[in-house]
Amino acid sequence: MSRKISRVPYRLDAKNISHLPLDEIKQIIRGADSIVGEGGRNLLAKILKGSRERRVLELHLDKVPVYGCFKDLTIKQITEKIDWVILNGYLRIEYDYRLPLLYHTARGWEIAKEIRINEIIGQFDEMLESGVDYYNMRFLKDRNREMIFELLEKIKESKKREYIPLLEAWEKIDYKKVRNRIRSVIEELNKEN
Repeated sequence: MSRKISRVPYRLDAKNISHLPLDEIKQIIRGADSIVGEGGRNLLAKILKGSRERRVLELHLDKVPVYGCFKDLTIKQITEKIDWVILNGYLRIEYDYRLPLLYHTARGWEIAKEIRINEIIGQFDEMLESGVDYYNMRFLKDRNREMIFELLEKIKESKKREYIPLLEAWEKIDYKKVRNRIRSVIEELNKEN
């Protein structure tokens, strides 16, 4: 005889929020991206608040770029904004056994991808500015392939030949399909004068 699963209940309540600015939506989605499938609304609110709670620090969520971005708001106010984002189809909740966890919707994933791509390009620029001649690109391995291909397309469209050394270092460590795409981007950038 199986036991009934006692799911942790939740209730979405955006109070009287009728609109959120796009930058706040992006901040919430970026915060959620760091805990997708592993955390829920409460944990996300603590990240956005900048909580020093032990669990937040143990999971290194204080390193998330949007950590503390809503530090002047209460957890309740932050949760209302998160609920608005869920109710408006940017994030969704699914149960994993008994816990309600956050996941991207297709709409939210498009925004999360754009944010991550821009962050990676920013990392590329920082690497180039550092003046080192060795680039550890392992942080790109095993990433979402769709996002990686869009990143490579954006690099190709930038026409910045400065990225070629980074691409060559990346090409050495990734899987064949990604290596092939990197090689084609390098070839396109080499055509630029």
